[in-house]
Amino acid sequence: MTPTPAPLPVLVLLCCLLYTAAAARLRHRGDRWPLRRDAGLWLGGGLLVAAFAVPWESWLPPFTAHMAAHLTAGMAAPIPVVLSRPVTLALRVLPLPARRALVSLTRSRLVTALLFPPVAAALDICGLWLLYRAPLPPSLHHSPLLLLHLFLAGTLFTFALLAVDPVRHRPGLAVRAGTLLAAAAAHAVLAKSLWATGPPGTAFTPADLRLASQLMYCGGDAVEIALALLLASQWYRAQGRSLRSHRGTRQPAPA
Repeated sequence: MTPTPAPLPVLVLLCCLLYTAAAARLRHRGDRWPLRRDAGLWLGGGLLVAAFAVPWESWLPPFTAHMAAHLTAGMAAPIPVVLSRPVTLALRVLPLPARRALVSLTRSRLVTALLFPPVAAALDICGLWLLYRAPLPPSLHHSPLLLLHLFLAGTLFTFALLAVDPVRHRPGLAVRAGTLLAAAAAHAVLAKSLWATGPPGTAFTPADLRLASQLMYCGGDAVEIALALLLASQWYRAQGRSLRSHRGTRQPAPA
């Protein structure tokens, strides 16, 4: 089992409590902030802690246990965290100087480049290929910092893909959908490659590799389908707004 870094549960709890307090402050002054967003952050935080704390190796073979933790931290947890819209909340509750600093950060060239979906996807997927196909120290697979890296990379990718928080440039749905398709294909190829050959320098059993490969493939598909449905929902709402706008501006026919 991957050891849980001592500060991690405390840090996650602190972040969730700060978010809840900020959302409550927003509601107290009469602004709308759906409770489902609070629930999303708590769910994402719980999944991240579970990736570290759940005794996966008590139930699963070693590499399959690692893969279960990887999917939980790097793919499942980021979705509810991103959907909770933490940047939007911060922009609505922070004092003016802090808000200006946050806006400047989100509009900086570095952040803009990192949040371009193909770049975020490349950082996420290339990191996975490096992890499982490069001759890295086998002990890296059991490092708690690895799961934290997977969470951060997955959150960056999900944030760039869904684009629900305000950013400088929001790419169109076609770019984001194409990025998701390419990332899903690269993830699936990597999962299939693990069926036959484990990471260099490791000696996992064939049965363990097959089960981990299936988990990575099917679990990745489930998360990617969820992301595709969220993108489809955005497209549907955008089309609805466009249609209502068109009807509102259409001139009445002459009598």
